[in-house]
Amino acid sequence: MNRRVFGITGWKNSGKTTLTEKLVAELVRRGWKVSTVKHAHHDFDIDKPGADSFRHRQAGATEVAIVSGNRWALMHELRGEDEPPLEVILSRLAPCDIVLVEGYKRESHRKIETRRLDAKDQTPLSAGDPNIVAVAADFAVADGSLPVFDLDDAKSIVDFIERTTGLVA
Repeated sequence: MNRRVFGITGWKNSGKTTLTEKLVAELVRRGWKVSTVKHAHHDFDIDKPGADSFRHRQAGATEVAIVSGNRWALMHELRGEDEPPLEVILSRLAPCDIVLVEGYKRESHRKIETRRLDAKDQTPLSAGDPNIVAVAADFAVADGSLPVFDLDDAKSIVDFIERTTGLVA
């Protein structure tokens, strides 16, 4: 199945979840059916108020898959199995217009890199990842090789995602 997939990647505390939430809300506002996949740490709890999956659903995502090294949900205990690859998770999602993938730095789908001054690591990921096609930052980015968006400008980022993924011509 050929799915429209677009990623949000970045270091810890770089604004990935907040941006994902804003992008889901804007895409849904525009009439798109959106699902999300969030890569989590090994031992996660889901669906508590304030949790990432809760925030994705609250923003309007139709379906949320959470993936970690120990388990993934639509709840599936791994019982010692390896973490499933992103493609396996994508294949289990119901049909939708677009899947936003938060995390998964090393996967080969197109993605936007989030950068915040408060992030623990400031090393640009885009230098080593040709699948990063844009940057969203809360500061001026000098490197002019990629489109750069303000981290809070969800409307312009969604315009870019719609064009990049072929949702609109």
